[in-house]
Amino acid sequence: MINVRRAAVLVVGAAAAGAAAMSAVSAPSATAHTKNDLSRFYQQRLGWKACTQGPDDEVGKELDKAGARCADVTVPLDYADPGGRTITVGISRLKASGDEPRLGMMLLNGGGPGAAIDLPPYMRELMGKAGPRYDLVGMDPRALGRSAGIDCGWPSATWIKGPGATRAAFDASVRYAKDLADRCARTDASVLPHISTRNIARDMDVIRGALGERKMSYNGASYGTYLGSVYATMFPGRLDRVLLDSSQDPYSWGPRLLAGTENANEKALADWAGWAAERDDEYGLGKTRDEVVGLVHRILAASARAPLAIGQYKLDASMLPVVLVDNLGTDDEPARAGLAESVRVLRDAAAGRPAKPTPDLDDELAYLLTGTDSREGSGQAAIICGDVAAPRDPAFYWRDVQAHRGGAPVFGALAHNIGPCAFWPTRPAEAPTKVGADLPALMVAATGDTRTTYERNETVHRLMRGSRMITLDANVHAPYQRGYPNTCVRERVNDYLLTGRLPARDLTCPPDK
Repeated sequence: MINVRRAAVLVVGAAAAGAAAMSAVSAPSATAHTKNDLSRFYQQRLGWKACTQGPDDEVGKELDKAGARCADVTVPLDYADPGGRTITVGISRLKASGDEPRLGMMLLNGGGPGAAIDLPPYMRELMGKAGPRYDLVGMDPRALGRSAGIDCGWPSATWIKGPGATRAAFDASVRYAKDLADRCARTDASVLPHISTRNIARDMDVIRGALGERKMSYNGASYGTYLGSVYATMFPGRLDRVLLDSSQDPYSWGPRLLAGTENANEKALADWAGWAAERDDEYGLGKTRDEVVGLVHRILAASARAPLAIGQYKLDASMLPVVLVDNLGTDDEPARAGLAESVRVLRDAAAGRPAKPTPDLDDELAYLLTGTDSREGSGQAAIICGDVAAPRDPAFYWRDVQAHRGGAPVFGALAHNIGPCAFWPTRPAEAPTKVGADLPALMVAATGDTRTTYERNETVHRLMRGSRMITLDANVHAPYQRGYPNTCVRERVNDYLLTGRLPARDLTCPPDK
């Protein structure tokens, strides 16, 4: 499942002495293309340049500071018509450094779907001794960031919105979803039919070829695991070492990918409530788990009666569950403390008292309730809606919302609500990939993952034949890429990335003490 917001992941020099020469580019796969006339894309020469694009480009500045270089890779807009219109895909590369032999190229994806050009410096640090041994490549998938980014002029940075508590509120969410889709139809109708995970996978293979690599390694989290599994299926034999961190299965991927995550989020909320109750002297949210959960329910009910006034923002019952979901991505101490501080603000607003948001909550509300980051939501929806068709009838969603309110009172309605894909102006150009490959990947999965549930990880484990899975007993999504404090996970993953040796069997990592 996607992250509502991708965790902040930012975090040289010449290639290692004695590194092997780059392998010859292999021809495009007949599995992926109906015509074998893509050679000009695979054989293109890239123009490497500084990454900073302007005085406000903080991502570019960080990349340049780390010694990375950036390039634009030309790819067909429509792979069925490679002689037609082209677009460019933005990439960054932080080349291998040091005296140890180079281990090849590793493509990085942090999920979302979202931009990933920023990842190489951060991942180099996270990967320990393995980091400097790879050419680390970050790629903004088509429709996002520097890769033919789509901006439909949305009033929010996300397509995710709850149905509220009443039929009238649900009808408003239907109109909202239709408006999002209509905006994209007006601004990007010619591009939308060609935005899909399958085409992003094709772009990945062009990047591999343009960089002169016979094979590449891959490090993906969340949506990035689905992208990696699609690539492995479409281009068998092109991958070397593969890490799949919190895997999204192909069966639940699509416009309704939130459906089925509601119980994991309810459990994570209850676990956080138990943590907050133990610290009632500090936060004052309740002395027991049930008291804290009850407070959240009362805040949600108040937001359904009237939007909560929080600083300059108005937060209603359609967006309050999104705020909570966004803060249940990890159970580490800073995240739990941040949620407790936000709930104190929400409590004051629900009681009609002046409520000033914390800096984190202010940033969150700006993201959800203004169009400042419209590009992110627009591009993300374009990929999801371009992959899998959504049911079109609003009555279907209303019945589903009503059926799931009782069992999951905070998140059930949100997880089953309508979205813009129900009104998307184009239908998927291709059927979804039937994922399945001989892929000895290393997987990391958390038992309490609120985005890609543990069951979804188990499904991918079965589909990726030869894979091994590390299980972590925690409420966390993407524990490796997030930098979650677990020594066992970090050391096991980095040893695999360094040596290429998978564990002999699946294993479980205990929590750090």
